[in-house]
This record gives sequence, structure tokens and C-alpha cells, in this order.
Amino acid sequence: MKVLSKGCVYGLRALLYIVSEKPPEEYVSIGEVSEELDISFHFLTKTFQSLTQAGLLRSYRGPNGGVALARPPEEIFLADIVLVLEGEDFFDKCLLGLAGCGQAAPCPVHDFWISHKAELRAEFAHTSLADMGKKINREKLRLGP
Repeated sequence: MKVLSKGCVYGLRALLYIVSEKPPEEYVSIGEVSEELDISFHFLTKTFQSLTQAGLLRSYRGPNGGVALARPPEEIFLADIVLVLEGEDFFDKCLLGLAGCGQAAPCPVHDFWISHKAELRAEFAHTSLADMGKKINREKLRLGP
């Protein structure tokens, strides 16, 4: 079951790459991230624009340009990223995308989603990019193909 959109997954993977591979203040070229993670350059650029507008990234144009974290990785949480890329109502929406889903007119996965989304929201709200970067490096986890 896929809960997050492709754009959100790509955004998470890209930020996790940045935090696990580079010092937080260093600019990383979008081309490098695109190539390392096998993500479309243009798709990634649009995702990074959303994250920049939300204040999670800063960007710099030019030959040595790219993107860098706008805040320390300890202050950027998975929930911050997901809510920018999925929408502020992500944890309130029906998992199947059905309008009007609720106790009065539930979808087939309503009870499952209602019991898990609070748990997921709390976990995302307490897990920072710094936490994930350390885990990636400590356990040698992969982000790309």
C-alpha cells in the first residue's frame, strides 16, 4: 500500500540524501541529487521549489549553485516535509481519497487508517532529518536504485 505520493517520496529521499552525504550548510547541485537517486531533474526541481517556498531549503543559482537546508537538520522533521509536499490536511484525509469519509460513511480502510494515522503523525513529528541521516550512515541504508 502506497500512502505517500511520488513527489513526497522523492522529496524525502532527496533531503535524506543531502543530510546523509553533505554538511548541512553546503549547497548540493540538483543534478547531483537527480543522478545519485535516479530522479527526474525537472521533477526534483519542482519538488525543491516547494520545499524552498516553505522555508525548508534555500537555493542559490549559478555554476556552484544548488540547494541547502534552510535550518539545522535537527529542526526539520519528517512531518514538516510531508505536510509541504502532501498538503496540510494529509493526516486528516481519507486514505483512499474518498470525499466525506468518516464515522457516518466510512470507506473500507477507514478503521485501519484512523487507528494508524495518529501514530504515524506522531512518529513523523518527532523524527528529524538529523535522526534519519545518522541512521542512514550508521546502518549503511540505501536511498537510490
